[in-house]
Amino acid sequence: MALSDVTIGNAKPGNKQQKLYDGGGLLLLVTPAGSKRWILKYRFAGKEKSLALGVYPDVPLADARKRRDDVREKLAANVDPGEAKKAEKRAARLAAANSFEAVALAWMEERGQSVDVGHYEKTLARFKNDAFPWLGRRPITEIDAPEILAVLKRVDSRGARFTAHRLRSEISRVFRYAIKEGYCKTDPARDLVGAIPPAQTTHFASITEPAKVGEMLRAFDAFSGTFPVLCALRLAPMLFVRPGELRQAEWTQIDLDKGEWRYRVTKTNTDHLVPLATQAVVILRELKALTGNGRYVFPGARDIKRPMSEAAINAALRRLGYDTRTEITGHGFRAMARTILHEELEHKPEVIEHQLAHAVPDNLGSAYNRTKFIRERREMMQEWADYLDRIKAGADVIPITAGR
Repeated sequence: MALSDVTIGNAKPGNKQQKLYDGGGLLLLVTPAGSKRWILKYRFAGKEKSLALGVYPDVPLADARKRRDDVREKLAANVDPGEAKKAEKRAARLAAANSFEAVALAWMEERGQSVDVGHYEKTLARFKNDAFPWLGRRPITEIDAPEILAVLKRVDSRGARFTAHRLRSEISRVFRYAIKEGYCKTDPARDLVGAIPPAQTTHFASITEPAKVGEMLRAFDAFSGTFPVLCALRLAPMLFVRPGELRQAEWTQIDLDKGEWRYRVTKTNTDHLVPLATQAVVILRELKALTGNGRYVFPGARDIKRPMSEAAINAALRRLGYDTRTEITGHGFRAMARTILHEELEHKPEVIEHQLAHAVPDNLGSAYNRTKFIRERREMMQEWADYLDRIKAGADVIPITAGR
């Protein structure tokens, strides 16, 4: 006798499992715990088998019957529905493992060992906000260039052109990782170079007039924040390294007796050497009494096991009244030093560029050598620190050009 919704609703659990038959091999199994599960009995290749079709009431009677009919169509085509279901599950698991999101996260895990936390988190945020919602579940082998372009155009349309270019590069790197690991054979994102118009270059705000630089240095003395941030604020224009390099400086990289700071530049994957002027050594020795027992020279305010926030320097500048969009940023100290060292102190551009850790090809084809011009760079860094002291004091500075 065929089942009805009333019959199923009235079925109560007993001490043993109950089987309520509907016909065509379909039955409802009522367990002592009260669950009601659809089971389909069938025969294939002379063997009796069973197949789970879901749980009532999630799968109502009408849906259970439709699933039964679908199974019987497979049997009529000489297909074992149980094996077909297993194959579908295997395909789903494989598709999930080979999805763009899964491969991207695997690439991120590998890359996380060589980039700082802030960089890692920004990349992950771009994927989560701008790529995963549209590409995440797609098998990486099925994603084509037009599909990626649609994602990039969506980002560009909101006025985030630079982010669109960065995202294209990161998607391309995911595909290159997938090729290396055997998930796919081509990188469709590579063909989209230039598909989005170039992003307008943004120059970091900077102060390059010596008198205004001296005024800013005097303003630093009024900073009322924490001592590590004050020290970072004073060292930023003196050392003119990238803000991320300064905030992530570690005590093991610094030799105060030799007056040297050696570290690996993540952006260029090169070793770099920063000669420390005597003024920088004095600041660092004083700071070491406070933070020297930890890993980072400038530890985070909330967690000393992490470096200072990437926003700390710019936040300090804003507290002192500077507009970090139009006047000066933490990155702007590099442009400030480059301009004044060349135009006022008349140092050679190639020496300045090496100290900035920029790639400067030489006649041997070497893009960067951390020790090249090291004597000139030591002299330059000390002269630069002395110069900053003089303009901070309000002196009418005359460039020292002897020997150059």
